[in-house]
Amino acid sequence: MTTVNQAQRGAMRPLARRVRAYFAPVDRQTSTPTVFDPAATPSFDLDAPPAPWIDAGWVLNFQRTSATAIETLATGPRGLAQKQFRSGVSATVAFDFLDWGKLQMAVSAGCQQMNLLEEDLNVPPRASGGAAKLAVATLAGSTPTSIRVGTSAVSSFNAGDIVVVDVDYQQQTGYVGDIAGAYVENPADIGFDVDYVRRVSFRVARVSDKTTDSLVLSQPLIGGVPANAAVQKVVGFVDREGGRFFPEWSGLFVLESETGARIFYHYPRLQPAAPAAESAREVAAFDAWSLRARFVALPVTDPNDAQQVLCFRTLVPAPHAAVY
Repeated sequence: MTTVNQAQRGAMRPLARRVRAYFAPVDRQTSTPTVFDPAATPSFDLDAPPAPWIDAGWVLNFQRTSATAIETLATGPRGLAQKQFRSGVSATVAFDFLDWGKLQMAVSAGCQQMNLLEEDLNVPPRASGGAAKLAVATLAGSTPTSIRVGTSAVSSFNAGDIVVVDVDYQQQTGYVGDIAGAYVENPADIGFDVDYVRRVSFRVARVSDKTTDSLVLSQPLIGGVPANAAVQKVVGFVDREGGRFFPEWSGLFVLESETGARIFYHYPRLQPAAPAAESAREVAAFDAWSLRARFVALPVTDPNDAQQVLCFRTLVPAPHAAVY
């Protein structure tokens, strides 16, 4: 009989300090999630995840909860168990973001999240941002990391500015944005705000440098530069408790073990199960505020066997570890 040595056995024990979170868009028109195939990407790069996955950083207090009940069908005069089945299939996942940023706030808010566009002077105040300064059109030759605006317009921006690069709002209804940031039922609710797509867009980045006619971005724009886009400065991000919009994301959570193993939790469809919340924990006499997020998992159909599932849990064993 073949035996397994203790070195192989020890490598089977996941030893990890934290979990890292990644999110990707769901096509809201068709409810199509982003698929993570662990067989095709066993060497998933934590620091440079493949598109469209977006790194949301390390999270704490990661907790998965299943409310799925396993019932037994009993028959006969003595009520003997004959068959099992699942009922009330549901699951939730919750955690605390360590970082605050556009993505982290949008994912954890449980509602619509907006960019605060730089305003003109003397505009009537609005809690989610008033009338914005005129957008600057992008020029041909722009890339996800270099936005051409022309020699005269480039002086309006400085290194360190946050910018949003997206198209004008054209009175459309339904989900707005390549990554849906809002749902418009009636264009009259938006009025003639040509900047509304940019208010809810996820195509944001910080300017790291400038050339004679371009803005150099510190990280690539999510989804690239759309045709006929324009650029505006962003001074911050705001979410609002309430409203009608529910965001939806594909979630991937990675536990990387010190032994070299990786455990992936892939939730194809996540919608918020709780409103925005924060918590404080003491860090060297300071209170470090973290964003609490809690989601309910929605089902998808696995094309391998047409089964409806909520989550895929995957182990990629450590090199040379035993497999059982």
